[in-house]
Amino acid sequence: MASQNHPPDQTTPGVTDRYARPLQDLRISLTDRCNFRCTYCMPRELFGSEHLFLPRRELLDFEEIERLARIAAGLGVTKLRLTGGEPLLRRDIDVLIARLAAIDGIDDICLTTNGSLLTEQRARELKAAGVNRVTLSLDAIDDDVFKAINDVGYPASKVLTAIDNAKAAGLTPVKVNCVIQRGVNEDQILPMAEYFRHSDVVLRFIEFMDVGTSNGWRMEEVVPAREIVETIRTRHAISRLPANVPGETANRWVYDDGAGEIGIIASVSQPFCGGCTRARLSAIGELYTCLFGVHGRDLRTPLRSGASDDELRALLSGIWAARDDRYSEQRGEETANRRGDADGKVEMSYIGG
Repeated sequence: MASQNHPPDQTTPGVTDRYARPLQDLRISLTDRCNFRCTYCMPRELFGSEHLFLPRRELLDFEEIERLARIAAGLGVTKLRLTGGEPLLRRDIDVLIARLAAIDGIDDICLTTNGSLLTEQRARELKAAGVNRVTLSLDAIDDDVFKAINDVGYPASKVLTAIDNAKAAGLTPVKVNCVIQRGVNEDQILPMAEYFRHSDVVLRFIEFMDVGTSNGWRMEEVVPAREIVETIRTRHAISRLPANVPGETANRWVYDDGAGEIGIIASVSQPFCGGCTRARLSAIGELYTCLFGVHGRDLRTPLRSGASDDELRALLSGIWAARDDRYSEQRGEETANRRGDADGKVEMSYIGG
């Protein structure tokens, strides 16, 4: 049930953007900090010991996050995903989750994590607080390859333990995200697929994306979805499945022998902008209407300047109604064979995936 102090709005209809895409999903970054230095996200040369992370006072507090989530729910949002950085670095996260789970209209709370802090106890606490399911990041099953990617020497075996912890706590279905980059870990496609067959874990391969400016993205380093599928088919027969819901990010594939499901997120080679229903809230309260956005809209200032719920609702509704983002489609229209123009785009570590 909703908070007694903040009853949900029952009259505001769902809002749609200029392409008639509804606002249904809100991804909330809880921190810009992470204890990994993954080469495609927070490379050490740019996020080293001298890097200044956001001071605590600049982060949205739990009341501010809850308030924006409640207003978003009144505009049609039903799903929240908590991201980072590494969201489990945010102190007392279970307190926030419990508050979000009490919002009327929110029926799905997910969390994306690198798994390093997902102990058995923490997994049970997240479930009790209201998290429905988790997605873990694992870019290689081989320890040496994975250690090189995360650049902190963290072994894949410990992420596998975190996956087991999530399953035991009922944070299911567990999904595993694997970013594939040519010349780095494309040789892990088959080993990853083999490991997670018959596991009840949905493995999702993700094309290396041109998010932000720090990961040195180049089109020639993208392993397209078609190639990933062909690689798996050298060993196993797989068939395409229909989407579970409109706007789903991953193309669904199933093993013909019943060994489980695979997802492929192909935002580079097969853009899905037309069905995108996601907004992203940064840790300091900037709203981005596209993962590849350059500028966010500041919601923290009105929050802290005494704006009413009606004023915030009008602001959020107006931002979404004016949305015409379709970056991935435009990238494909311009060219498929040049270096991405990433100048000024927001970093993945700042707004999550």
